[in-house]
Amino acid sequence: MKSEHLFKAAIKWNSKQNQEQSERKFYSKTHQIKIEGKPILDISAAKAFKGDPELYNPEDLLLSSLVSCHMMSYLYVCSQNGIDVLEYSDNAEATLEVSVDGSGRFTEVRLHPKVKIANADQIELSLELHKKANQLCFIANSCNFPVLHNAVCEV
Repeated sequence: MKSEHLFKAAIKWNSKQNQEQSERKFYSKTHQIKIEGKPILDISAAKAFKGDPELYNPEDLLLSSLVSCHMMSYLYVCSQNGIDVLEYSDNAEATLEVSVDGSGRFTEVRLHPKVKIANADQIELSLELHKKANQLCFIANSCNFPVLHNAVCEV
C-alpha cells in the first residue's frame, strides 16, 4: 500500500533596508528557510553566482540531500542483509552545467562511499548493496540526472 507524506518549508527574504530601489544593481541572494521545529537555515547563492560563500546554497543542499539519503538507504539494506556496518563516509561531487542564457542543471552526481564492515566475507555483498540503496533512495529517485557510485569497502 502506498503512503504519502507532506513536507513543508517556508522562505523569508527582504531587501536591504538602507538601499534605494534605484541604487540596486542586483538583489541580495541571502535568505532564510524555516522548517517547523528546526533551526533556521541561512542560505545564499553559491559564490560563483554572487552569493555569500560562508552560507549554504541550494547546490550544497541538493548534494547533501543525495549523500545523506543514499547513506540512510544503504544502512537500511545492510541491516536487512545482516551486514554490520562500522563506519561510513563519502566525499561526493556534483557537476553543474550553466548555459549561456544563465539556466543550468546538474548533469551528474558522483558518490564515493567508503564503508567499513565487520565481516570480510560480506565485502562483495556490501558493495553490491549500493545499487539497491540507490533504487530505494527518495532523493535519487527524484533526480533527472545520473547518480553514480564509486564505492569502497574494507574490514
